[in-house]
Amino acid sequence: MTAEYQVHGSVAVITLNNPPVNGLGHATRTAAVEGMRRAQADAAVKAIVLTGAGKAFSGGADIKEFNTPKALMEPSLHTLINVVEGSSKPVVAAIHSVAMGGGLELALGCHYRVALPGAQIALPEVKLGLLPGAGGTQRGPRVLGLELALNMIVSGTPMLSEKLAGTAIFDELLPAGADLLASAIAFAEKVAHARPLPRVRDRKVEYPNHEAFLQFSRNTVKAMAGPFPAPIECLECVAASVTKPFEEGLKFERQRFLHLMQTPESRALRHAFIGERNCSKVPDVPADTPVRAIRSAAVIGAGTMGGGIAMNFANAGIAVTLLETKQEALDKGLATIRKNYENTLKKGKLTQEKFDQRIALISGTLDYNAIAQADIVIEAVFEDMGVKETVFRQLDATMKPGAILASNTSTLDVNRIASFTQRPQDVLGLHFFSPANVMKLLEIVRGAATAKDVLATALALAKKLKKTGVVSGVCDGFIGNRMLEQYSRQAGFLLDEGALPAQVDKAIEKFGFAMGPFRMIDMAGNDVSWYIRKRRYLEQPELAYSRSADTLCEMGRFGQKTGAGWYDYQPGDRTAYPSPLVNDMLVKHSAEIGVERRQISDQEIVERLVYALVNEGAKILEEGIALRASDIDMVYLTGYGFPLHRGGPMLYADTVGLTNVLMAMEKYAQGRHGEAWAPAALLTRLAAEGKGFNS
Repeated sequence: MTAEYQVHGSVAVITLNNPPVNGLGHATRTAAVEGMRRAQADAAVKAIVLTGAGKAFSGGADIKEFNTPKALMEPSLHTLINVVEGSSKPVVAAIHSVAMGGGLELALGCHYRVALPGAQIALPEVKLGLLPGAGGTQRGPRVLGLELALNMIVSGTPMLSEKLAGTAIFDELLPAGADLLASAIAFAEKVAHARPLPRVRDRKVEYPNHEAFLQFSRNTVKAMAGPFPAPIECLECVAASVTKPFEEGLKFERQRFLHLMQTPESRALRHAFIGERNCSKVPDVPADTPVRAIRSAAVIGAGTMGGGIAMNFANAGIAVTLLETKQEALDKGLATIRKNYENTLKKGKLTQEKFDQRIALISGTLDYNAIAQADIVIEAVFEDMGVKETVFRQLDATMKPGAILASNTSTLDVNRIASFTQRPQDVLGLHFFSPANVMKLLEIVRGAATAKDVLATALALAKKLKKTGVVSGVCDGFIGNRMLEQYSRQAGFLLDEGALPAQVDKAIEKFGFAMGPFRMIDMAGNDVSWYIRKRRYLEQPELAYSRSADTLCEMGRFGQKTGAGWYDYQPGDRTAYPSPLVNDMLVKHSAEIGVERRQISDQEIVERLVYALVNEGAKILEEGIALRASDIDMVYLTGYGFPLHRGGPMLYADTVGLTNVLMAMEKYAQGRHGEAWAPAALLTRLAAEGKGFNS
């Protein structure tokens, strides 16, 4: 049953029951409408209580029906709300825990609302590139007031029910610990014979000089909305609640909602929302797979990455020990962690109590025996297979049975790393992204022998660490860095052919990337990628690369840490200043390799960089390295600064059309290094079938 019907004396109780948050899917809407009709037809019923089972009143739309015909099937949410609002018997919403989106809109369609404190109240549709489409922009201002409703709808931020006590949204805010259902039934009995029944639609929105307030708000919202159209559309619909009669405002809201549904920005946000939930699903690892307890952790290496990983565990309340080979390196790593926390404390983003707790959870050692009882150990040492072998043989000899042995490698073969142990089933890759205590992405690399419970534990750990965990198979670079390799190759070829670093970066940043390839590598360190390239020169001699990056490194220009990379930097200033020295080097380099430099358009820069990602992503899907196209998009949205409003490289390719992507690739294949544009078989097949990666 997706909605239960019971009668308590003269009060009918309709309980939404669609776990986990009573999403208002088609079956739930149908059952709720049927419950309302039963109550209307029963002469003994004088009033109705509408509530939610379990952990929510209702979280709104059922995400399982997102982007499916069921979402629009009758009875729609509009129909359900009309049935509730049009009831000849009073309907009381009994709100607890969560009332968001369509769930809150349904409550606003009821004649009365009683609530427990601690309930999260929100209209968060803007976060999906939409607006509340079932009356939220019209009823919200009528009970919350214009200013508060506008702020809540434009930001999508939840508010606790007790914070709304001074508004007209609740007829009764119950004391903490009260019996919600008993209180709601008592309230319903009290109002059973009250007439006329109050309707939110009949209230007026009163706000002195609303024109000036709305114009000020337009200027503010436009400035903060960036490429997303939903915030300003939300504002205009809220404005209609003041300037139009209710029915006209409702019609306007519906028009704008349907318009937003068709925008690529909303499609991108909905794709990311569903993608984040899907990436934790692995077909052969059931949701009820037992997980191993992670109560303590160890990290090998107290450098920037190791320290950041340790902070993740401390932030999640898990004790962690950092292991180093030298006391000086250990002391430096622990001091850096303390300094990071002190900076957060000074900014007021951390309380003294939390600071003390987190510092107390982090310890250091030089002795492997001191970490032997840790539940998980993550190696974060130099990206060299020989170094990894030494560490993993030592871990295999030291760690307790059942401990998870993880490598933070960004490119190396996890199966080979597992072979250095007698327990390959306990080994996997956990690739954190720098800075590890900030970046959301965690690539979870599943080795050939990785046990299912180890993988399930890693996915659960990602959630505990507040990371987006994406499962990858084993290959050089996994999902993110394997694709980045092709992106970086094209960036280098563009320099050889006539572009300069600042032009490439500006073009891709205008497209929406957080940072262009050359600013990014200067921040990460050019020496790191140089070391990886030199390995690839030996392992994949058939692959062509621009050698300008090698020349840069030979000049000692490793990026921000040396004050010079593709750009020049000044002490204490991370601003990237174009370097005449580097630009001259590039012009000279083109002449040395016999390439006549030419004008390159920003469009060509963007297409070559992004389509290089897309083509390699298609190969990764073909090979089963990634489980689904949306997993690739989540990697790029959460770890590589791909613009959120474009939804990730694979969704962007779908939006452009795979036939158009292929045509552009064929054009670029006519130039230098045409072999780099050999299309993935999957890309060719889907384009021929008129499909997309997310079809």
